[in-house]
Amino acid sequence: MAEIDFPAEIRALRATYRSIEDVSDVDALRAEIAELSEQAGAPDLWDDPASAQKVTSRLSHRQSELERLTKLSARIDDLEVLVELAKDEGDEDSLGEAAKELDSIRNALADLEVVTLLSGEYDEREAVVTIRAGAGGVDAADFAEMLLRMYLRWAERHGFPTKVMDTSYAEEAGLKSATFEVNAPFAFGTLSVEAGTHRLVRISPFDNQGRRQTSFAAVEVIPLIEQTDSIEIPDNEIRVDVFRSSGPGGQSVNTTDSAVRLTHLPTGIVVSMQNEKSQLQNRAAAMRVLQSRLLLLKKEQEDAEKKALAGDVKASWGDQMRSYVLNPYQMVKDLRTEHEVGNTAAVLDGDIDDFIDAGIRWRTGNRNSAD
Repeated sequence: MAEIDFPAEIRALRATYRSIEDVSDVDALRAEIAELSEQAGAPDLWDDPASAQKVTSRLSHRQSELERLTKLSARIDDLEVLVELAKDEGDEDSLGEAAKELDSIRNALADLEVVTLLSGEYDEREAVVTIRAGAGGVDAADFAEMLLRMYLRWAERHGFPTKVMDTSYAEEAGLKSATFEVNAPFAFGTLSVEAGTHRLVRISPFDNQGRRQTSFAAVEVIPLIEQTDSIEIPDNEIRVDVFRSSGPGGQSVNTTDSAVRLTHLPTGIVVSMQNEKSQLQNRAAAMRVLQSRLLLLKKEQEDAEKKALAGDVKASWGDQMRSYVLNPYQMVKDLRTEHEVGNTAAVLDGDIDDFIDAGIRWRTGNRNSAD
């Protein structure tokens, strides 16, 4: 074994760690953990389960992030002590252990460094993933099901909760499409590099002549945009007009200015209400209708935004981003990053972290070169 320059290697580890620490902003991280811990300890936290889940999930993620940082710092310190003691005592076995720990820390720092690259506007969000069978007939439908299993297994390996929201089964085998959520912080930023066309080459199990078949599937990844049950409308965004009700009614409906017209100035939406007997009742009813219309508008805008973020994935020849070749040789290769792996079974069983990490670094490099 070649002699390792441990002091130089440890200095390099510390330099990498400091750069990650600076980007992570540990002081801000601790402050956020304190604030989230206070929110999590509130006695009425679970009165709103959706909000409570968001707070506790984010708190858990931030605590894990801080723990990873502090543990890595301690491991570097311990490595330095181990090397000094081993050299003083001439203990070759301990130096061998130090060499293994050096590699382990280097890999852990590389993983943590990738997380710091997730700084896009929606990267912190949970993810919604849709897989659609493309060109290739029944093999494409089977491939879509293989990809669904691959991503669910990947999430399971990391302890990320998932929820399959929709599946459309093909007639003979596999799936026409499937949609699932990954409910973990930074799921969108992590999985968004998986979006695109995936290509499978294999001997088709559905071809009685045993011919090789090429098929495609599209992977779409969008952020889980939060939906709210109501819309808060600032008073200065509403013009209120009152007028006398018209048309048939009871004894008082036409005698006072009880009808109300609300105009939402930013959107121009107008709601009039005159069915209730009092101005207060009509205003409350009009406000409920206005909130509902604004919520519907918000959802329509979010849907349009999701579609824009998802992009147009065709799932056919010429635009694939990754190939899974099972015959005549075994290879999974990402055509953007050039990262490739020969163990196709492991990849299809969810071992895709190296592809994701390479994709995140590739994306960051492209963004930086475009700036």
